[in-house]
Amino acid sequence: MKRALPAVACAALTACTVGPNHVAPSVALTPTFVRAGAIDTHGDTAAWWRSFDDPLLAELVARAIANNPDIEVARARIGQARAVARATGAALLPNVDATGGVTTISQSRETAIGRVTQALGLDRGYTEYSVGAQAGWELDLFGGNRRLREASLRELEASEAEEAAVRVAIAAETADAYLMLRGLQARLEVAERQATNQTTLVALVRQRVDEGVAAERELNRARAAAEAVQASTAPLRAAIDAQLNRLDVLLGQQPGTERAALQPVSPIPSAPMPAGSSAPAELLRRRPDIIAAERRVAASDARIGAALADYYPHVSLSGLVGVASLGTGNLFTGNAVQASGGAALRWRLFDFGRVDAEVAGARAHRAEALATWRGTVLRAAEEVETALSRLGEAHRQRANLERQVSALSRARAQAQDAYTGGIVGLIEVTDADRELLAASDTLASVRAEEARAAVAAYRALGGGWMSDGKERS
Repeated sequence: MKRALPAVACAALTACTVGPNHVAPSVALTPTFVRAGAIDTHGDTAAWWRSFDDPLLAELVARAIANNPDIEVARARIGQARAVARATGAALLPNVDATGGVTTISQSRETAIGRVTQALGLDRGYTEYSVGAQAGWELDLFGGNRRLREASLRELEASEAEEAAVRVAIAAETADAYLMLRGLQARLEVAERQATNQTTLVALVRQRVDEGVAAERELNRARAAAEAVQASTAPLRAAIDAQLNRLDVLLGQQPGTERAALQPVSPIPSAPMPAGSSAPAELLRRRPDIIAAERRVAASDARIGAALADYYPHVSLSGLVGVASLGTGNLFTGNAVQASGGAALRWRLFDFGRVDAEVAGARAHRAEALATWRGTVLRAAEEVETALSRLGEAHRQRANLERQVSALSRARAQAQDAYTGGIVGLIEVTDADRELLAASDTLASVRAEEARAAVAAYRALGGGWMSDGKERS
């Protein structure tokens, strides 16, 4: 029994790991979002971009995820974190090195050993050959290395979550750029259609001037209105170019590559009802940026343990076995065998002030990581509420504008008929044109805004990060 006690104590000591074990942090959140009714709780959130029913959009997002440089950077960081994790894991295992050497010595005749060697008639020079293996192992009695290994694994998990967050961001940015492009193209189409109407109006006014029923000033006013519409297309074309360039960069290619494929005008995709959970607490599981922040809190907990372990002694074992001989002929004989072993103790007894500072620094780092996590959670909830509000208000605004544009289109046609009949002046027609152009332009913008708000809602709800075709949990 007495002999067993030291073994039991040693086993218990070996299993000791100092420092706090990680407990997932929590934050107070409401049971549901304010606009939870705008969320499709049964819809697919993985490849959400397909819900826009636009094959070209789906293709662009897939290509961006495959080729975007920012995603490549994030994946490279995963590789770095994985290498660090392997290195910290290797520190828990014994290290074994092969050794070998040839040493040639010519002894001085003027030293005590040299004079004895000379008196005995021994050679002053000799060559020693040695071959062997040496091993070392830090026992990690208090878990400092195990905590460092734990911290590196949590950092690896954080890097993986951050790579997922970058994929979510790139998918959303690509969809946003595409929808902005379609919105700008729709606005340009409205302006060009209005320019055609203005050209027709100029021809009508010229005819009336030639007939003597209209003044020259009316023709100049019609021409000025036509030029104003033409001028409004210039900034739209520049904005379209900017979105085309933005899409090319998101796709990981030189600006201008996709211009020919995206120049043809296509309707703005209708905004789908965003899919996701109506419970804010689900964001803790679904948002990769929140998961990454929580994993960094876990890594900080582990680093506190690694710092605390320096209050305790570090014990390491070392050993060597091999052969050594003054000649190669006897090198691998029994008499040439040599072996050694030992243990070493390192304890920072007189350095506790520095250890105190390291522990305090680790605790402060943990407090920073926790505050970062909490801020990430709150910002995520804010993003969801804001995106749902944008989506709902854009939907209502679009419905109002559609009715307004319909009414203004009828009013414009009536104004031109009345002008042709000489009932009203040209100003009635130009005013109707201006109002119709403004309302139609706003409608195109709001349709794009509604679709972009749906993208923002999907992104805020944590959709679109997949592993082997399935969303991570």
